[in-house]
Amino acid sequence: MIKIICLGKIKEDYLNDLIKDYQTRITKYHKIEIIELKDQNDLDKEATDIEKYLNPRDFIISCAIEGEQFDSKSFANKINETFNNYGTITFIIGSSEGIHSRIKDRSNLKLSFSKFTMPHGLFRGVLLEQIYRSFKIINNETYHK
Repeated sequence: MIKIICLGKIKEDYLNDLIKDYQTRITKYHKIEIIELKDQNDLDKEATDIEKYLNPRDFIISCAIEGEQFDSKSFANKINETFNNYGTITFIIGSSEGIHSRIKDRSNLKLSFSKFTMPHGLFRGVLLEQIYRSFKIINNETYHK
């Protein structure tokens, strides 16, 4: 299972459409759940909310600008290898304030897509697209260039 824990709601219809499209595409390969939590403008409160959805048996990935970067094939390999050892991969997308250090410290991996700051909804769409691309790569299906 893939679980994505996000802080904040997406207000833009075009981003919601993008997210739903990739979420639907991913379900062909794996069960996926997106959990939207309230953006509280308080990292400690947000961390407490996130912790309610973390399972110690999950592989936890915090999306953080200081994290490790992958190309698409390496990311696909990471996902494939992780599913060999874990039943669930949990991605955490923080609020505009980021992710509390206690959540990052609990993570198995800190993942960065770029040094750029991105709008929350756009980043969620990019993450889902890369997860979908990973499954296409893992299954040797055409899509990735």
